[in-house]
Amino acid sequence: MSITAQQLLQILPNAGQRAGVFVPVLNTAMSKYQIVTPLRIAAFIAQVGHESGQLRYVRELGGSAYLSKYDTGKLAERLGNTPEADGDGQLYRGRGLIQVTGRANYEECGEALGLDLINHPELLELPQHAAMSAAWFWHRAGLNTLADKGDFLTITKRINGGTNGLAEVRSMQGFAQAAEQGQVALRGKLLQVFKLYIRQAAEKNGLMQQALTGCLVDQVEA
Repeated sequence: MSITAQQLLQILPNAGQRAGVFVPVLNTAMSKYQIVTPLRIAAFIAQVGHESGQLRYVRELGGSAYLSKYDTGKLAERLGNTPEADGDGQLYRGRGLIQVTGRANYEECGEALGLDLINHPELLELPQHAAMSAAWFWHRAGLNTLADKGDFLTITKRINGGTNGLAEVRSMQGFAQAAEQGQVALRGKLLQVFKLYIRQAAEKNGLMQQALTGCLVDQVEA
């Protein structure tokens, strides 16, 4: 099962012409990593839409002061960045549709995709690599299994550690049964799940609110 540009625009109305650019590479990436059922596609597209501001951002927002948090301390160590304040935070900022972040993740992702991301981290800003890196991360984190269970709370925690706005997921009875009905159900479920992520994004922080200006829940419901 794949998605069309029309479907993607219904879910991500502010993607504009980017929907047509990303549809083929998203379908290729999803096929490679077995994101091919309605539940998996719904969860993946919803999370990609949330992380990328509706496909508009493939590089993490923020200036040097904000990104310096990745340069030193425990966070830098966890991400595999060098302990010195030498710019790794800027160089290996979040990139791709699910924001691969940190030297260690860039190295692992590069090995999986056959790319030299240590020396050329900007490659993750290209549509084909932005999509493939997101699907790779999804696979590595075991998120297909969680999507099959409708466990969007854990999916979100594994991607960004946040849980705000996902309380509604626990009451989504019949999700799997409805989604299994095919393309029509897929479109409806993508809308339903994406609204949850939009709410979460609006609660997350100022940068995400700025990224999502003009693409809030009302537009998704339209």
